[in-house]
This record gives sequence, structure tokens and C-alpha cells, in this order.
Amino acid sequence: MSSRRRVAIGVTAVALILLGVFVGLTPGDQTNHGRPDGAFAWLRPVPAPADWNVARIRGGATLSYPPRWRPLKTDPGTATAGLVLGGDEILGYLNATPRQGPETLENWSSFRPDHNRDEGDRSVHLIASSTGLGFRGGRGSCVIDDYRTSTGNRYREIACLVAGARADAVIVGAAPPDQWSRQRVAIEQAISSFLT
Repeated sequence: MSSRRRVAIGVTAVALILLGVFVGLTPGDQTNHGRPDGAFAWLRPVPAPADWNVARIRGGATLSYPPRWRPLKTDPGTATAGLVLGGDEILGYLNATPRQGPETLENWSSFRPDHNRDEGDRSVHLIASSTGLGFRGGRGSCVIDDYRTSTGNRYREIACLVAGARADAVIVGAAPPDQWSRQRVAIEQAISSFLT
């Protein structure tokens, strides 16, 4: 084999490896034959552990949350649970709400960041998005983003719109960036177990 051909093969191999790395990190993560990959590879639609608490929202969707998390006061027809330190420092939270506006599975990757901005959040940054994701009882679209609230608190969130057999609902799991590595597994497990 000529040295020129070896160089060409080597360059092609490096280009393919780099392409795979960049595709795995882009905001356009997509599913692979119904199984998520990239930023959503953790999503596996399975029931929550038996010791988790359960809250139902209007329309019948079910939010499961860890035993140490407690229900938080929210809008009627929704459910929120959080891990709260000292009465007011939120280390992580989960929220489920019925679909209420023009959000769709197709527009979710732009709708959710725009919704956060409309709520007064600043520095909204989309990290990843995906469509066609499998959930218990439905299909969904998800985003991972981070933002600063109007009160100055920073959060990273996973927010999913799930179209179910009975109703469409939104599930959000979030934590401050310094808590993300500690709360991420519980948040991902709660989203994986979400039932519509």
C-alpha cells in the first residue's frame, strides 16, 4: 500500500471519529430506531422504584419522585416535588403539567427556550434536543438547557413534552449547576418513569 493511500485512509478515519464526536455533542441529538442516543441515551421508559412517591396531574399523567423529595405548592392541576435544603434552597425539582399552549412535539426545541425567556429567564442556552423519544404511554420531544432566573438563580433543566394516549403533558427536572452532578440521576430516572 502506498504511503499516499495510507495517509488518505488515516485522514478519513480521523475525520469520521471527529464527526462522531461532534454529532454526539450537537444540539440536534436524534433517536436511533426508537432508542435515544447522545445526550438522551439515559432515557429508558421504566417504572420508578417501588419506594418512590407518586403524584397525578389533571389529565392523568403520573409523576414519580424520590423518597427524600417533598411535594411543593404549585398551580392547580400540576405537580411539583423538590429536594429542599433549609426550607428555601432548592437542590433539585421536578414538575409535571398538562400541555397548555401551542407547544408541539415538532416545535419543542424552540418553544421551550422561548417559553423560559417569556417567563423572565435570561441567558437561556440550548444544550441538546431530541424528538421521537419513547416514554411510558407515549412519545416525546426533549430539550436540555440552562438559564438564569429573574431572581438570579441558575438552573440546568431537562424538559420534555410527551404526547400520551390520554393527554399531552410536560415534565421538567432541574437543578442548580453546582448540584447537577448529584441530582441528575434522580431527575433522569423520574423523567424515564413519567407516565402519560
